[in-house]
Amino acid sequence: MKDNETKVIRTHPNRSEFREHSTPLYLTSSFTFETAEQGRALFADELEGNIYSRFSNPNTSEFIDKMCLLEGAEDGFAFATGMSAVFSGFGAILQSGDHILASRSVFGSSHQLLTKILSKWGITHTYADAARPEEWEALIQPNTKLIFIETPSNPQLELIDLEWLGNLKKKHNLILSVDNCFATPYLQTPIEYGADLIIHSATKFIDGQGRVLGGVIVGRQDLIDEIRFFARHTGPALSPFNAWVLSKSLETLPVRMDRHCQSALTLAQFLDNHSELESVLYPFLPSHPQYELAKKQMKQGGGIVTFVVKGGYARAHQFMDALQIASKTANLGDTRTTVTHPASTTHSKLTDAERAAVGISDGLIRISVGLENVNDLIADIDQALAATQA
Repeated sequence: MKDNETKVIRTHPNRSEFREHSTPLYLTSSFTFETAEQGRALFADELEGNIYSRFSNPNTSEFIDKMCLLEGAEDGFAFATGMSAVFSGFGAILQSGDHILASRSVFGSSHQLLTKILSKWGITHTYADAARPEEWEALIQPNTKLIFIETPSNPQLELIDLEWLGNLKKKHNLILSVDNCFATPYLQTPIEYGADLIIHSATKFIDGQGRVLGGVIVGRQDLIDEIRFFARHTGPALSPFNAWVLSKSLETLPVRMDRHCQSALTLAQFLDNHSELESVLYPFLPSHPQYELAKKQMKQGGGIVTFVVKGGYARAHQFMDALQIASKTANLGDTRTTVTHPASTTHSKLTDAERAAVGISDGLIRISVGLENVNDLIADIDQALAATQA
C-alpha cells in the first residue's frame, strides 16, 4: 500500500482472540503487569507498552499513528482539546526569556495564551502580518525560539507561504509550529516545507460531526519527546473513547473534505460580488488576495467561507437569526453547516484595535460549509440576506 489514505483506513492494532474487524474500545484507566519486573522495565522505558491511559492507550496510539501517516510526521501526542495541544506545544518547548514570532491572525484563545498567560512566565511574543512577509525577518530577536502560525487563519483565511517560511526558520535555526486545523492534512502538509510541529483541533474537521473534543500535535521526534514528557506529567490527555471516535473519523476525512471544499467553492462563487456583501473571502476564489499561493500549497480551498455583510454588527446578527438551515455555533468542520459572528464570539476578547488589525470587522460572518445540498445552503443564505436588507 503506497497511498496514505489507504494506509489510514487499514491501520489497525493487533487483533485479539475475537478477530474483530473494527478496533475495539479500550476503556481502562490502567494496564496490568505480568510481573513486577515488567512494571519496572516499562516505567524505566526499557520496554514499550501501555501503563496508564493518561499517557498511553491503544485507541490513542492508533489515532496518533494515523495522524502521523497523513502529515508525514515522525511521532505525535494526542490531547483532550485543540487548545490543550496549542498550550502544550508552547509549554513543553519554551522557557522564561524565550520569544515567539507569531502570525497576527490567530484564533482568539491562542491570542489569549500569547498575550495573557505565557507573558506571566516571561515568555514574550511579537506579531507579524501575513500580508507583509518582507518584515518578518527583522522581527526575529536574539531570544526568538519558535514561529507559530495558522494558515489559512481563523477567521480571515489569510495564508502564509510555507516554503518561504520554512527557509526563514532554517536560516535562523528556529522551530516552526503550524496550526493546520482549517486545511487538515488532506489539503496541506506543512512538514513538506520544513515545519517542525503540526497542531490540530481534532474537534473540527478531523472528527467532522461535532461529537467529541480532541487535539493532536505531530512532528519531529525530539520535540515530540519533550511534549510527551510535559503532557505525561501535566495530564491534558485525550480519552480512549474520543480517540476511538477520531480514529474512525479519519477513515472518511478525504471523502468529507472533497465535499466540504466543492460546496464551499460553489457557495463562494455565488456570494462573490453579491449586492448585500462588502467582500467575500475563500482561498480558491480568484478574488482572494493570495489565490496563487493557495493553489500552490493547498490541494483545495477548504470548507470555510467568510464574508462581510453590509450594515455591520446589527445586520450580521439579524442575518444569522434569519437563517433556517445553518446552526449558530462557534464550532466548525461539522457535517452540518455552522455560522458564527467572530467579533461577538470567538474573537470577542480582542480589543477593537486588535480585531481591526486582523480584519475582523463588525459585519464579518464565518460559514463552515457542511455536507448538505449546496443549493439548499445557497438558497438559505440568499433569503437571509434578502430578509435583512436595510
